[in-house]
Order: sequence, then C-alpha cells, then structure tokens
Amino acid sequence: MVFRALALVLSLGIGVAHGADVAGVKIDDKTRVGTSELTLNGAGLRKRAFFQVYAIGLYVPQKASSAQALLEQPGPKRVAIHMLRDVGAEAFSEALAEGIRANHSEAEVKVLEPRIKDLTSIIAEVGEAKKGMAFALDFQPQTGTVMLVNGAARGKPIAGDDFYRALLKIWIGDKPVQDDLKKALLGS
Repeated sequence: MVFRALALVLSLGIGVAHGADVAGVKIDDKTRVGTSELTLNGAGLRKRAFFQVYAIGLYVPQKASSAQALLEQPGPKRVAIHMLRDVGAEAFSEALAEGIRANHSEAEVKVLEPRIKDLTSIIAEVGEAKKGMAFALDFQPQTGTVMLVNGAARGKPIAGDDFYRALLKIWIGDKPVQDDLKKALLGS
C-alpha cells in the first residue's frame, strides 16, 4: 500500500520539493539568509540579444505571485545570480543602475544614488563577473543589503529596505529588465 501511494505521488510529480534548472544551473528550492529559511519564489534566465547572461532565483519568506506583494513583504530576501558568461564590472554595475533608474523617479534616484555608488564600488572590487561565479544580493532587515560572491560577503552592507526594493524592481518592477524574466521570478 505504501509503495502504491509513493508511486502515485511520484507519477503526479508532487511531494518532494525541488528547485529549478535554468540553462543548466540548479537553483535550489530553499536557502538561508542569516537564521531564516527562504523559499524559491521563481527562477529565470537573463538574456541580452542572443546571449544567455545569467540564471537568477528570487528567494523570499513566503511565496507570492504579485510584484507588489513581494516588494512589500517584510523579512530577509535573496536574489541569487549565477553567471553564464563573463561580464565586466562596469557593464554589470551600469546594468543594475539602469534597472534602478528605469523604475524610479529622478527624485527617488537622487536619494538612492549614494547607495548605488556603494554597490558599484563593491562590484568594482570584485572585478569581472566571470562565467560560473555566483552572486547573491541578500537583504537582512537589521543590516541592509549584503553582496556575496561565491558565498563570501564583499564590501560593507548597504543600509535601507528602500534600496533593496529598488534592486528588486530591476527584475520585478513596472519596467523590468526583461518581461519574461519578471514572469518567471513571480512564478507565473
């Protein structure tokens, strides 16, 4: 009886949670930020022209299918980026900054600008984002935004939950960097 039930669960594809496979990169279904366990909300592929740039996963305390719900959700979060090609530090930084500018008014960008420069400095210290590197942009409520490169924290934390929301809007804002990527991160 147990074997029949197990066979039924496996044949229906339900039961054991599993992550996603994006362009050959395994995106885990769970991760930890500090002492909190987070769940994969969605994962997708960032493309530029014909090139696959990176695989990305969005982790949150509670899954949601609306961008607004994710942006307003309290607690830690993680954007996990797995590079699929080499990208220079300047190009990587500028792409993030452009994504923030596209989703904010000029006045909002002015408030965020010093922290955008902090992120740019951290990326410049890392140098080229090479194929195979793993980046994580973690939000820790008491600390701010922390960048990890291959699991090691780099630079100093960047204060403010408004800054982390600005980062999230790059991918899930009103003007996302890529529409189908937004849908993937929203789990749709």
